[in-house]
Amino acid sequence: MAHTPYDTDRFPAGLPVVARMGRTASGRAWLDRLPGIVREVEERWELRLGAPFHGGSCSWVAPAERPDGEPAVLKVAWPHREAEGEGPALHAWGGNGAVRLLRRDHERGALLLERCTPGTQLGRTALPPTEQLALAAGLLRELWVAPTPPDGELERVAVVCAEWADILQERMLRLRPGYDPGLVALGADLLRELPSTAAREVVVHGDFNPGNVLAAERRPWLAIDAKPMVGDPAYDPWPLLMQIDDPFAHPDPRPVLRARYALVAEALGEDPVRLLAWSVARGVESALWSADHDDVEGGAEELTELQVLAELAGL
Repeated sequence: MAHTPYDTDRFPAGLPVVARMGRTASGRAWLDRLPGIVREVEERWELRLGAPFHGGSCSWVAPAERPDGEPAVLKVAWPHREAEGEGPALHAWGGNGAVRLLRRDHERGALLLERCTPGTQLGRTALPPTEQLALAAGLLRELWVAPTPPDGELERVAVVCAEWADILQERMLRLRPGYDPGLVALGADLLRELPSTAAREVVVHGDFNPGNVLAAERRPWLAIDAKPMVGDPAYDPWPLLMQIDDPFAHPDPRPVLRARYALVAEALGEDPVRLLAWSVARGVESALWSADHDDVEGGAEELTELQVLAELAGL
């Protein structure tokens, strides 16, 4: 079939994935292969592709149309650990709470996905924060009831978080960013301990922020761009709670945080203290990641906020 020439319209230099992947040798090697991968998938699946979406740093994503006219989205991911589980998780979810998986080419890292129309991000709506949180919690409940894929298809939260605990402590020693050592140690301990005390295990989304919840036609809202694992469901809500109407932008964030953690915990059937503890654990990992990526100041700001969460949790 005829296809659009592979020029700068399809792989512009300013596309975030092109800019980000161009910083490393492995990323540049993948970018060199990317036009061929897209062409092969496009022809094999008989797709008509539009210009890529301007978003994402590890995947090339574009609107597509199938031979029967069905709208879809083609996603081609840079081969990395976090991308491996998206296909199996989407298959397990079966369109309940997340976009449907239409086709998958594991060898090429390609997924053909249901397209969300109009695709408005939850965090960009005019809905009140409490309503946004309630809607998102409803999606999480749906995702969490899916059957767990066969062993080996998804990583386990306990294993990944134990690795993160080791890595963040190594970064603390190597970088010496001046962060509160007690808070950092608390985060590392929580990463190691929380997974083993979970009352149940589910398929977690892994990156459940308000930018990954889109308005759709089949359902009012659907989740996208998962970094899934199997483990404690309380792992999931942290980015949602931090990124909807930034609670730390309020004059006194404490009552806002208490109310929102209570709301989400009740909607999910989880313990609010456990959600707070996971927020501290994941936040400390994030802060040390920032420090290791030349943003020591940003990590310090995050730790200041995490101290408030730790106090609310009684940690």
